[in-house]
Amino acid sequence: MKIIDGKALATKLRANIKETIDKSTQKPGLAVVIVGTDPASQIYVRNKIKACAEVGISSYSYELPENATQAQVETLLDTLAVDERINGILLQLPLPKGLDGESAMAHIPVEKDVDGFSAENLGLLAMNKAKIAACTPSGIMTMLRSEGVDCTGKNAVVLGRSDTVGKPMAMLLLNANATVTVCHSKTKDLKTICQNADILVSAIGKAKFVTADMVKDGAIVIDVGMNRDENGKLCGDVDFENVKEKCSLITPVPGGVGPMTITTLMQNTCIATFKE
Repeated sequence: MKIIDGKALATKLRANIKETIDKSTQKPGLAVVIVGTDPASQIYVRNKIKACAEVGISSYSYELPENATQAQVETLLDTLAVDERINGILLQLPLPKGLDGESAMAHIPVEKDVDGFSAENLGLLAMNKAKIAACTPSGIMTMLRSEGVDCTGKNAVVLGRSDTVGKPMAMLLLNANATVTVCHSKTKDLKTICQNADILVSAIGKAKFVTADMVKDGAIVIDVGMNRDENGKLCGDVDFENVKEKCSLITPVPGGVGPMTITTLMQNTCIATFKE
């Protein structure tokens, strides 16, 4: 069993990103828009701004109040869309109740969609033509490649079908020639499906949901969950202590997928800037 150290890999990749930016005459600019005061969203935004400073990306933070209207959000995005200082726009999701995230996202030009959430980028991903893919799934693929994992022919199971993680994760694995099953709340016989997985990615947001009896010996387990256990301690979707001994590779929470998500955002901003 080997634990994949997402933090160490992220540190190495950020050094490479910084080197690329330092050598360039153009400095990437990332706009981060947050609506409301959701504590988790605020932490994510702070971490993103900190990462920008670390690699040399100019960050522009825009905070709108909880009671902001749809028109206010979309007007701001329209302004950022034509701002030449800004190469990437990130709208922190979810938006407060009553606001339409999908409608707002449509105001971010595809070339500045560094989250990879636009309908066009998701469509390109489905066709295996995307230059930018959703940060968390894309970061996971980088982790797998760093460990020399060849997905060809492997049974991959994705728990969760969200537009931000589950679906793009399934498409990236499919593009890497894995045989992919996507499971969700209506899936029957989930345990048996998981037991056949060579690669198991959990992104459902339920603390310690994946137990040792759901994982086959030698499986690769990727934990996207960020939850709190019964003692209020940060944990993932996977019962890490009991599952890890059965795996060939596993990601911890914290220190696994999380750092790679933000690092991939930095990479996506560079792609949007330098049109790589």
